Amino acid sequence: MSAESQPQPAPKTGKPERRVGIADIARMYADGQRISMLTAYDYPTARIVDDAGIPMILVGDSVGMVMLGYEETVRVTMDEMLHHVKAVVRGTRRTLVVADMPFLSYGVTEQASLEHAGRFISEGGAHAVKVEGGVRSARTIETIARSGIPVMGHIGLTPQAVYGLGGHRVQGKTVESARKLIADAFAVQESGAFAVVLELAPAELAAAVTERLKIPTIGIGAGAGCSGQVQVITDLLGLTYGFIPRHAKRYEEIGLRMSEAVTAYATDVAAGTFPGPEHSSSMDPAVLAEVLGAGALDRAEMSDEPIPLDRDL
Repeated sequence: MSAESQPQPAPKTGKPERRVGIADIARMYADGQRISMLTAYDYPTARIVDDAGIPMILVGDSVGMVMLGYEETVRVTMDEMLHHVKAVVRGTRRTLVVADMPFLSYGVTEQASLEHAGRFISEGGAHAVKVEGGVRSARTIETIARSGIPVMGHIGLTPQAVYGLGGHRVQGKTVESARKLIADAFAVQESGAFAVVLELAPAELAAAVTERLKIPTIGIGAGAGCSGQVQVITDLLGLTYGFIPRHAKRYEEIGLRMSEAVTAYATDVAAGTFPGPEHSSSMDPAVLAEVLGAGALDRAEMSDEPIPLDRDL
């Protein structure tokens, strides 16, 4: 890529950066704007997403699978989530950062749910939290939202309940499960959530739910009828190992390009072509000669007397 074709940073306007808030998301929704959201788990990725103008970042518990190597998201702890949330927040200036509340950090007791949500705001620096579950999590969402912490819901396929749902499969394909999904959507809305993630639902059902709600739906594997979309950044960039979900579109093959770069580096090291002069620093030859004993002081006659030993050693 030439220097001319590389993306250039936006010109400075002299105005301070303003953080996107839930009021801005509500305004985008009211104006009919499609809302883009991506996951991020580290500082450099967060900076790129932030600079691209994505209004929301989700620090998802998917970090457990795509970054930490766990088989399921239920392994992720509060401390691990806080670690990644802090890094992402440090990498952003304007994007609204949503912290995913991990398995059993909510829904056990209202007090514990509130305390854990509060840690994401006060310690992690996040601007909102995400809670899985509809009807079953309504009281939790209400408790957190009434405390002043913005909450995003998550219905349809809820990965933390994947064992109870029988695996990663589309939800809402039968009359009973479709009605349950609709009930979950309204429960999330009435509990005070500012938005809801709708995962792995039939496109027609997701569109019908979106039409009936007064808060934006953020789809993932739920068709184009949602108010916005969210994707896992490693799926989008071609960095995911193993199974790639059907709903993921690979916009780049960064993993392949990284592999080629690493192989080229190893080849250069083996051939002795890296580092070259342009990658190294030099010193004054006279200084080097002095260090190596070629100077006048180093040519002085050495004493024949032995060096005394320090008896205190």
